[in-house]
Amino acid sequence: MDTASIWFYPVLFVTGLAAGFVDSIAGGGGLITVPVLLSAGLPPQDALGTNKLQATFGSGSAAFHFTHAGLVRLNDCIHGIIFTAIGAGAGTFLVQLVRPTLLKLVIPWLLIALAIYLLVKPTLGSAQREARMASNPFHFTFGLLIGFYDGFFGPGTGTFWAMAYVMFLGYDLTQATAHTKIMNFTSNIISLIIFLVGGHVLLIPGIVMGVGQMLGARLGSRTVIKQGASFIRPIFLTVVVAIASKLLWDYFRGR
Repeated sequence: MDTASIWFYPVLFVTGLAAGFVDSIAGGGGLITVPVLLSAGLPPQDALGTNKLQATFGSGSAAFHFTHAGLVRLNDCIHGIIFTAIGAGAGTFLVQLVRPTLLKLVIPWLLIALAIYLLVKPTLGSAQREARMASNPFHFTFGLLIGFYDGFFGPGTGTFWAMAYVMFLGYDLTQATAHTKIMNFTSNIISLIIFLVGGHVLLIPGIVMGVGQMLGARLGSRTVIKQGASFIRPIFLTVVVAIASKLLWDYFRGR
């Protein structure tokens, strides 16, 4: 795609719209946006940085709507926000120094394992369950780990957060999806700041995609609020498989 083409910005807007809708429900919006930015001829680091700008619009919009609907209490997320920010900052800084080759091979298999686990546990996430961890240790552990992962690599971050909330804090998928957007927004903001400092963000394309993201996220979050866990589950599984397949394809094609 030529960045000077008349179709460039409309394509970016529609891409952001679709990604925002999918991402607000099950994560994985980066699978849609990053390839489009790369196909436009952006260097990988610029594509990642610009993607963080547009993703911030979407995760921020979804987080706002979920909070406004009463699915999230921000006071309960303070520790998660702090440790996610620390992890994301470290990951984003490190990814500019090294290539995340090992993660490209390990993460798809981990995602496939999560998909299989969901299939053999059909009631997982359909209702609230007893928590296996206290909130503070949970947010310390997964904030640092998943925050770092999102800053360093990214694909599947929403999936990992949602599953962590379901498995360790006992949330249903609706609550888990809502809280995931708070943490996604945190790591996106931190990564964006670091990419901006490094000069790897294209503002106009990122903002155009971001407007689409914001609208898509609004539609997606409203759908989640109305439809609940039964609607999320099949989309969640589809996105997990799509992410894993895409990462495996990219890894083995590049060998």
